[in-house]
Amino acid sequence: MTRPAMTAPDPLVRSQRRKAVVASTIGTTIEWYDFFLYGTMAALVFPDLFFPSESAYSGILASFAVQFVGFGARPVGAAIFGHYGDRIGRKATLVWTLMLMGVATFLMGLLPGRATWGIAAPILLVVLRIIQGIGVGGEWGGSVLLSMEWGNQRRRGFFASWPQLGVPLGLLLSTGLVKLVQGTTSEDDFNSWGWRIPFLLSIVLVAIGLYVRLRVLESPAFAAVKKQETVHKMPVWEVIKTQPLEILTSAFVRMSEQAPFYLFVTFVLTYGTKQLDLPRGDLLNYTLIAAAIGLITVPLFGHVSDLIGRRKTYAIGIAATAIFAFPYFGLLNTKESALVLIAIVVSLITHDIQYGPQAALIAESFGTNLRYSGAGLGYQLASVIAGGPAPLIAAAILSHTGSSTWISIYIIACCAFAAVALWLMPRRTESAPITEHDAAVEDGAIAARGGTSTTTTT
Repeated sequence: MTRPAMTAPDPLVRSQRRKAVVASTIGTTIEWYDFFLYGTMAALVFPDLFFPSESAYSGILASFAVQFVGFGARPVGAAIFGHYGDRIGRKATLVWTLMLMGVATFLMGLLPGRATWGIAAPILLVVLRIIQGIGVGGEWGGSVLLSMEWGNQRRRGFFASWPQLGVPLGLLLSTGLVKLVQGTTSEDDFNSWGWRIPFLLSIVLVAIGLYVRLRVLESPAFAAVKKQETVHKMPVWEVIKTQPLEILTSAFVRMSEQAPFYLFVTFVLTYGTKQLDLPRGDLLNYTLIAAAIGLITVPLFGHVSDLIGRRKTYAIGIAATAIFAFPYFGLLNTKESALVLIAIVVSLITHDIQYGPQAALIAESFGTNLRYSGAGLGYQLASVIAGGPAPLIAAAILSHTGSSTWISIYIIACCAFAAVALWLMPRRTESAPITEHDAAVEDGAIAARGGTSTTTTT
């Protein structure tokens, strides 16, 4: 049995832990910046630009339907890049996911509207949205694993929560830039060309992300798998065959987090502007404030999960989301600025209680040689059953009933599914003792720089 012969982490380990956290967080930020841009424009610009119709809700439904296509592509991306992530490594795979997402978003900013290119315009929008979905589908698993597998086992919830910051950072960056462009252009200019600026600027962010990501060494846990020659030839098929329950519960446990989230950040723009006649600028401001608070709450609840347990922390988040479902719309419906702000901020805090520990909760269900595939598939399947349909379902409910009551009931139902999934999720964590895990990290870093191991055999 191996034991580390050092009392403090190797300097290279400390350096690589920082680089892994930074590279993972920057990468996911860029990916989610790109992905959220579509959600914002789907509510504000795309219905009239790509789906003009006599009925306002018809254009909105079509725009959100294309958003759902991107969600549907995410499990495909998880399968494709999960295969290569568990075969050739986390780092190389993450370079391709970042490039794929960036190019698709940049090209989206160049698309003419339907008035110029006819039916070809929305068709190309769908194609680029699919590419976006494939890119972000492959991104999450690798980013989380790169950070978590370099981290200390005792603080897995905390280390794995940092890539999760890509969501509030991406939301903050995309919403902030949209707000800036809106504030410096007229409404007509924004609707005709101003909306393109945030999409085109994504190429600059991708260049920055690639520079940072290329400076990180491969995950030592995966390096150990390669050294031991335990890499599977078909990891995606292997994990589907051997751990179907882990994949399914990982997907359904996200229903209370992902479905409400896309109502809280995307559908709220439609509901607030179309149903309540609230200024969209105010709604964007409130979303910015909530996203900024998420920079604290996401890692905070990741840390809390290291202290009291991930299941308990996650269960608290599920309950909080269900309890807040009716008060959320009740506060919005007052149309009072302060109460609308409270609704948006509290809604995202209930989300963060779950999102902080979620990465470690899901990733711990799978062994290192199948973790990219298994965690990625479970995580991204939720986009088909939860995140993708949510704005579409909410828009359809609102169109038919003109009320938010059944939308609140829908949120509570999602929480009920998640609670059952959490209860059924196998109680499995990484079996290696902490000392062996940390020794593997040390040896991986030492091997990467061409040194010799500091571990001894007893």
